[in-house]
Amino acid sequence: MTNNKDRHRIIPAAYVILQDGNKILLQRRYNTGYEDGNYSFVSGHVEQGESYINAIIREAKEEAGVELRGQDLRFVHLMHRKGEDSYNERADVFFVAARWSGEIANVEPHKCDDLSWFDKSDLPENLIPYIREVLGYIDKDVMYSEYGWR
Repeated sequence: MTNNKDRHRIIPAAYVILQDGNKILLQRRYNTGYEDGNYSFVSGHVEQGESYINAIIREAKEEAGVELRGQDLRFVHLMHRKGEDSYNERADVFFVAARWSGEIANVEPHKCDDLSWFDKSDLPENLIPYIREVLGYIDKDVMYSEYGWR
């Protein structure tokens, strides 16, 4: 029998693409130690005992100051992503939200130095590569991908 501490572990993360017509909200990472200076979506780790939906509702409030409801979230993609080492494997779940309440604001300026709307046809060059890849999959209605094994 396998001991719990010997089991394979994957880090769960939730992402939300806040969308207004053809524009999406992106945040530029700052002072985090990971992909600083590059853009991503509002996102965060799923805490123990928390669902992906509850995690992204929490993260949207913490990072962008907006209230999301589960019924306003649409699942669009799951990416199984390999990190730099075998202890950094991830299950990234992406949602789209076209509705929220509250005013979008950079609530974590110590971790994000820009929070801006971008047209999907004119994304910044410094978009994190796997985020750019996910957007391509979503446009093609591809629900699952793997990243980092190639």
